[in-house]
Amino acid sequence: MGSYYSERLSGERLRRCYEIAPPRVRRYFRSEIDCVLDRLEAGARVLELGCGYGRVLAELGGKAGTATGIDLSLDSLRLARRLLGRRSRCRLACMDAAELAFAGPGFDLVVCVQNGISAFHVDRRTLIREAARVTRRGGRLLFSSYAEAFWDHRLEWFRLQSEAGLVGKIDERATGDGVIVCEDGFRATTASGREVLSLAADLGLAATVFEVDGSSLFCEMTV
Repeated sequence: MGSYYSERLSGERLRRCYEIAPPRVRRYFRSEIDCVLDRLEAGARVLELGCGYGRVLAELGGKAGTATGIDLSLDSLRLARRLLGRRSRCRLACMDAAELAFAGPGFDLVVCVQNGISAFHVDRRTLIREAARVTRRGGRLLFSSYAEAFWDHRLEWFRLQSEAGLVGKIDERATGDGVIVCEDGFRATTASGREVLSLAADLGLAATVFEVDGSSLFCEMTV
């Protein structure tokens, strides 16, 4: 599924997904960013996994000492570079979040929002372990998934994306219980708070789960 975001849902097409979002979904976007900014200390070194075209990174860079964003899509990264301009605090790299090229713990905060823990379609344990590996002792990880109460709004947004030709036609029979399935093979799942807490415990990370705005389920882990 990583190739779907690299080859079809990237760059301007990915940007369009966010532009057509209805008001309640836009509020969800804002609440996620505000949640991260509240937990980001001024001058900190932050890494965003799956930064896309820089939608979140641009705001992180306004507060962080350095804000590094990685993504597998060169198309999205090129758009991010153009939109970010010469903002010296924002750095971009083409990299696999499950196999980070950073040598060691160089970040104070690692962020993976917008349900990246599921959207990347990689082993979740590996994803969290790699994020922890590049985070300093005492630093934190922030992973988000969808709250159950947000299902109707999430599905509405995906239907708009489908109607715009950005993702395939939704398979209504296969869609449900937190999973959105499209006829072109696209599959959007999510992760429960219990599952993420279990993974964090297995990796020796102290973790808490909390809901934001009735739309996001955040798991905050301390390294």
